[in-house]
Amino acid sequence: MLNKARKTALAAMALSALALTACGGGDTEASDSGLGLVSEGSLTVCSDIPYPPFEFEENGEYTGFDIDLIREIATGMGLELDVQKQGFEAIQGGTAVSAGMCDLNASAITITPERQANLEFSDPYYESLQTLLVPAGSDIKSIADLAGKSVGVQQSTTGAAYAQENVKDAEIIEFPSDGELFQAIQAGNIDAILQDIAVNTDHTKEGDFEIVEEYETGESYGFAAKKGNTALIEDINAQLTELRDNGKYQEIYDAYFAE
Repeated sequence: MLNKARKTALAAMALSALALTACGGGDTEASDSGLGLVSEGSLTVCSDIPYPPFEFEENGEYTGFDIDLIREIATGMGLELDVQKQGFEAIQGGTAVSAGMCDLNASAITITPERQANLEFSDPYYESLQTLLVPAGSDIKSIADLAGKSVGVQQSTTGAAYAQENVKDAEIIEFPSDGELFQAIQAGNIDAILQDIAVNTDHTKEGDFEIVEEYETGESYGFAAKKGNTALIEDINAQLTELRDNGKYQEIYDAYFAE
């Protein structure tokens, strides 16, 4: 009778220990809970690379303002970072996250009402202007001088939309990425580029090109998840707040944008 009672007690203790272990395991994986991650333990991010200084490849690794910032965010969430190259059309339209290619888009994405219909955006993390880039010494000094000329834009971007609305009597040529866009102006195939200030500024470093005009458009960039994935966006926002509070955001920002 005593042996049976002892066996029952031991069994109960074993079950209690198992329950506690299960609860502990749940705590260690809290960062994954309810986020619907593509790969457990990793934050899979889609980005249109190259788009310096926000995302580009250096020494065989992805880097840039967006990449460095989202890497810190992933670390704060207890996750590894997995960056996947993807075209901007699929990123800004929501296809990439909806199809399960990635958990989050980090690709200098301007927050717009049209995009908010298909994507869940984080708090803004960068404010931008549109700009006009031309070869140094060009006779183009403003958007009005583009008449009879050709101006390049990246397809599906706010720069392309701004050009369509404001450039008159000029040929607007769309390119799939900044890489092809910049190669076109270097080769003399287009006369100007209209796009975000940080990217155009990066193209002036060698002195062969210059920004001749800036346009206040009230644009802000955000990280974007699948529509309805508010749990992931809440975590992203919490990490953005933490990075601003501890000074890490400013450190990353200054590495790319401080003069």
